[in-house]
Amino acid sequence: MKVQEIFYSIQGEGLHQGLPTIFIRFVGCNLRCTYCDTRYAYEGGKEKDIESIIKEIEKFNCKRICITGGEPLLQKDLLELLNKLGSYEVSIETNGSLDINKYKNQAIISLDIKCPSSGCSDKMYFKNLLMLNKKDQVKFIVENQKDLEFAFGIIKKYNLLAKTHVIINPVWGAEYSKLVSQILESNLDVRFGMQLHKFIWGIEKRGV
Repeated sequence: MKVQEIFYSIQGEGLHQGLPTIFIRFVGCNLRCTYCDTRYAYEGGKEKDIESIIKEIEKFNCKRICITGGEPLLQKDLLELLNKLGSYEVSIETNGSLDINKYKNQAIISLDIKCPSSGCSDKMYFKNLLMLNKKDQVKFIVENQKDLEFAFGIIKKYNLLAKTHVIINPVWGAEYSKLVSQILESNLDVRFGMQLHKFIWGIEKRGV
């Protein structure tokens, strides 16, 4: 498996924000979002077998793991790794373009839906939204009103608030107060999330 980094930090976003977490970041992504903040995970990294990954995470006194990227679903041995992580609470951060069916019962799914400003909204695999449940979460990364309107449309179309947790995450540097006002006006019971790790360590710091 191609690993970019393994590190111990706090979860910066989503339902588990602020909780101690071991991160396994895999290399490679099939999308090229305009605002991507992990371009360094597009390539590089080191080949590691599952045994060496397990040994590395066992160094940390933590039973919560976030598998991320890049796009981790591109790793052909991912299901085997998940089967070896049965004693951990595992979440997978996936970009929304690939079928989650093989993994939905093995981990908490944190599913992105890319909005128009990403340049990748036409690459979403929307059938994924039919497979989410209350343990999972769907995140909309938004930059402007057009993105919000796109997100609201998807939330209503797939009745997401009745199925799973819905989080609106702004692109770093967006007009946060304006986006919050528009969310409140929508009367949709969604969570507004910020990237906590960037407030603590800055936007360039890796391994946090």
